[in-house]
Amino acid sequence: MDKIGSIEIRVIGNKGSLTLSPDNYDIKEIALILQNIEDLLYPNNKKDRPIITYDIEEGSIRNIFKTSLQAIIGFSAVISQIEKVNSIDFLDLKTAQAIENIQSLSYQKNYDFEIKTSVSEETALRITPNTKFFRTENIWIDAELYFYGTLTNAGGKTKANIHLDTDEFGSLTIEAPKVYLQNQEENLLYKKFGVRATGKQNLETGEIDKSSLKLLQLIDFSPKYDDQYLDTLITKAKSNWKDINANDWLNNIRGGYDT
Repeated sequence: MDKIGSIEIRVIGNKGSLTLSPDNYDIKEIALILQNIEDLLYPNNKKDRPIITYDIEEGSIRNIFKTSLQAIIGFSAVISQIEKVNSIDFLDLKTAQAIENIQSLSYQKNYDFEIKTSVSEETALRITPNTKFFRTENIWIDAELYFYGTLTNAGGKTKANIHLDTDEFGSLTIEAPKVYLQNQEENLLYKKFGVRATGKQNLETGEIDKSSLKLLQLIDFSPKYDDQYLDTLITKAKSNWKDINANDWLNNIRGGYDT
């Protein structure tokens, strides 16, 4: 990784009567930041992302993350736009959720967060107990969704789900009723299925909240090329069009749109 940049998440607050510092900043609070940094920088491409390194420094708490300069430039534009419109509704779902998590932490701990990058010291996003960086609920609606792919896993000790490998959405984890899976007589693994599910979908972008998916039905999906069936359809079509002149029919249809 030749060209690198950095993102700084500064935390300002108190531990009782003590000002926050690396000496009194609990590891659980560090973990909460670490859990969200990947979604801030690489919301859609975690598998092949560049390395992210971490350091903690004085100055209240300065969490420093270094990674690809290209990602830092992109994120700098993101925080600039958030600050400009004072909203996170335009963000990718994972990035929006990461910002919401930091906002929730600000409420819970009475901390101020200042997020800036090495690209521009002047551009900084401030998240405090007085800000309200949450998505607008009414742009996310309950939707019925259909997916197609290979079922790679099914079950779970406490919370049952299925894993569906799709071309369009990658691997999806879909919550499934245990009773429904118990009643399946055949082995489901590594077979092609259509999946009917419910989930949250963004009214404006069409984006799907993958964490909200719940199984309604597995649909057997085994596409086969059947010569005999195709020949039957062609024969039926020929008989239906036997006494129809194609040119006259087309002219009649087109006539309905003449001005």
